This record gives sequence, structure tokens and C-alpha cells, in this order.
Amino acid sequence: MTSTTQEAVAADARALPQARLVALFVVYLLLLTWAVLWKLELPWAGEAGWRIVKLVPFVATSGAGASTPFDVLANLALFVPLGLYLGLLVPSWRSWKVACAAAAASLGLEVAQYVLAVGSSDLTDVVVNTAGALLGLALVGRADCAVLTRVCAIGTVLAVLASALVVASPLRYGPPEDVRCTPSVPCGPPGAPRDGLPRDAVLTF
Repeated sequence: MTSTTQEAVAADARALPQARLVALFVVYLLLLTWAVLWKLELPWAGEAGWRIVKLVPFVATSGAGASTPFDVLANLALFVPLGLYLGLLVPSWRSWKVACAAAAASLGLEVAQYVLAVGSSDLTDVVVNTAGALLGLALVGRADCAVLTRVCAIGTVLAVLASALVVASPLRYGPPEDVRCTPSVPCGPPGAPRDGLPRDAVLTF
């Protein structure tokens, strides 16, 4: 085997795990988008009057309540894999590039929530999501890349299975039923008080 052939084989061997990692990253991005916009429910759109914008992070405003610890932790956890994947796929990126990419992705999702009227567009989410991605990037610098690649693979597969279980279960976090108008349940944005339903019955991340 010539040196050129050996180099080609070695390049192919390196490209295969990289291609798998890219595929897993795409799956993660699809799950992330589905979870943030529709809370693992069938895609739907609300009405213009249901749009909520919160520009002051964490604290309550006139149009929205304060960020709950659960929402903050959920947003943080959702974006940790983004930092892991970016750290593995583009190791040359500095932390500020990862932060910009995470902030742009989070802002895009918040804008999509506003356009579709499917949730609260909250600056808190952009801040916390960016912090989550930076946390994931920090983990890349402290562990073996091969181990982290396996962790990403296992984590993504488990996330797919968990999503399937949520879809199959009776639990609902942001279903189309929450926005249907009935004689006993008036129209209103997801998360708004309903007869017998608390305001926090629907996740807002």
C-alpha cells in the first residue's frame, strides 16, 4: 500500500466519525427546535394577540412573570449539547464564537416563537441558553474528545427515545388543545390562566 493510499484510508477513517457526529448534531437541532417551539407536540400556530415579549431578563414585567428556576434550568440544559457539539465539530472556535452562535440560535428561536405566536419571547432565554452552550464548550476542554463523542451519541439517542415516550404519554406541555376555544375554556395565549388550570401548566421556554 502506497503512502498516498494510506493517507486516503486514514482520512476516510477520520471522516466517518465526523460524519456521524454531524448527523447527530442535526438530530439534536431538530429536537431542540421541536421542543422549544412546540414542546414536542404537533406544529401549530397561535393568533397575533397571543404574542408575549419580555425584554427584561429574569424579573417580572407588566406583561410576563418572573423566570422560574425550572424554566432557567431547562433552558440551560437544552443548550449544553450545542456547546459540546460545536466544541467537537469546530475545535478551532474560540468561546466568543460559540457564544455568538448560541445567542444567534436562541434569538432565532425566540423570533420564531413570536412570529408563530407559540410561546413567550423572553430575553432571559437568550442569556441562559448562551450560558448553557458555554458550559458545554467548557466540558469539551476538560474531557477526552472520543469519550465526549460517545456521550453526545448516547445522549442524543436517549433524547430521541425520551421524546418518543413524551409523545406517547398523556403528558402535554404545549399542545394545540391549549389554544382551542370552547364554551368552558376561553381563547387566550398558552400559559394564560384558564378555568381549573394554573398559569404554569404550560412551559414557556
